Amino acid sequence: MQLNPVDVVYDISAEEFKNKYYNKNKPVVLRNLSKQWPAYTKWTWNYLKQVAGDKKIPIYNNVKSDAYTPINKADGYTTFGDYIDMISKGPAEWRIFFFNIFSHSPQLKEDFTWPDNYIKGFLKSMPSMFAGGQGSITHMHFDIDLPSLIHTQFIGKKRVLLFPNEEKYKLYRKPFEVLSLADFSNYYDDAKSKVDTKKFPALELTHGYDVILEHGDTLFMPSGFWHHMEYIESGFAMSLRAWNKTITGKIHGGWNVVGMRNIDNLMKKTVPGKWYKWKEKQIYRAASKEMVTSNNI
Repeated sequence: MQLNPVDVVYDISAEEFKNKYYNKNKPVVLRNLSKQWPAYTKWTWNYLKQVAGDKKIPIYNNVKSDAYTPINKADGYTTFGDYIDMISKGPAEWRIFFFNIFSHSPQLKEDFTWPDNYIKGFLKSMPSMFAGGQGSITHMHFDIDLPSLIHTQFIGKKRVLLFPNEEKYKLYRKPFEVLSLADFSNYYDDAKSKVDTKKFPALELTHGYDVILEHGDTLFMPSGFWHHMEYIESGFAMSLRAWNKTITGKIHGGWNVVGMRNIDNLMKKTVPGKWYKWKEKQIYRAASKEMVTSNNI
């Protein structure tokens, strides 16, 4: 993998942001954006427990999905308060995914400002929280509805690996899914890394980005970007989603949600083994074509 650092800016005008990053589908970290928000200092573990600690939530472990696993199937359930207690004590490989805490505690929406001057079309009914204990992993994927994301880290640190959507075949994308067949766990640590370039040789041809997000960092993630996240410390983040900026992208995202996902879930229920074997053939065939193309350039 050939990785570059993500640009970091402290203050940037809307026009410069659009010209340098949004219009070019290039990620960037906005370091000062959230520091103007009350949430920057107000949102602590204790405060979140006060406003939503009794809510039941699904939780997810580090195990990658297999031939039988539907997309986003929970690995367990607990209350948000108990979850916070668990991950606050130290390493805990459990994360929460797309938790709309704001539907339970709408007053939280008063603690931040939508960056409408940077991006138009935010889905303002869908701000969401993502959290993880130290050591938890969000495996390599892209967001199914292809939104643009403004992703702000609160409390703790996490490491993020990013790839543009056009790298999908080199990343061994599973057909009818948003996931990679390869395991990127501990990709930055040679002694612990699970990245298997012998089994997945096209990974060596990928071009992406690597960044560590700390408290207050806001990552702009362009539509369709692949991302893999590892929690260096227990923490949480808020994602603000915006509609894909193109009509084609909106249609493609809608198909992914309504068509692609349902087809995959149906096939996993009816012929999981055959479906998985067919996928594997398609995955390696597409990766081989990418390798041939790259070698001929």
